[in-house]
Amino acid sequence: MIEQAASLVLLSFALGMDAFSVSLGMGMQAVRLKHAFFAGIVVGLFHMFMPGLGIILGSWLSSNASTWAAVAGGFLLFGLGCYTIFASFAEKRSAAHSLVGAGLWIFAISVSIDSFPVGFSLGLHQTAIIVSVLSFGVVSTLLTWAGFVLGRRASGLLGTYSELLGGSILCALGLYAIF
Repeated sequence: MIEQAASLVLLSFALGMDAFSVSLGMGMQAVRLKHAFFAGIVVGLFHMFMPGLGIILGSWLSSNASTWAAVAGGFLLFGLGCYTIFASFAEKRSAAHSLVGAGLWIFAISVSIDSFPVGFSLGLHQTAIIVSVLSFGVVSTLLTWAGFVLGRRASGLLGTYSELLGGSILCALGLYAIF
């Protein structure tokens, strides 16, 4: 029982660290706290939905989902990073341009898609599915918020280069996931 709980907590943190690292990079873009708050909630919901979807579709996609999810998430992160870098050179319109509308959904999907294959293993092991999925959602939400707050603090230290650095971090995370 304690062993399963410890495994669940570690797995929740491992899955939430993507959201933390990406939100850390995005937090350097002077993101409004309101947008960061909603982004954390959406990421948490996706971290609950993706493993649930993985459980349902586990038997159908089990052989290719892990590779596909990592590559797709990597391309999404890389694309978001490139957009952020190019936007850092463009005229400033909105401080939270990448967390509004489609940008919010791209962000949430890109950091949550790697939890999809976890659903396969949850379906194979006799774990409490609802507890697991809720744990993934709560931990990823908290880690996303922490990343935005820490990124915002780092932005104050780095000044004008923070948006460029944030985009570079997103690109690096995307390339790491792809390769």
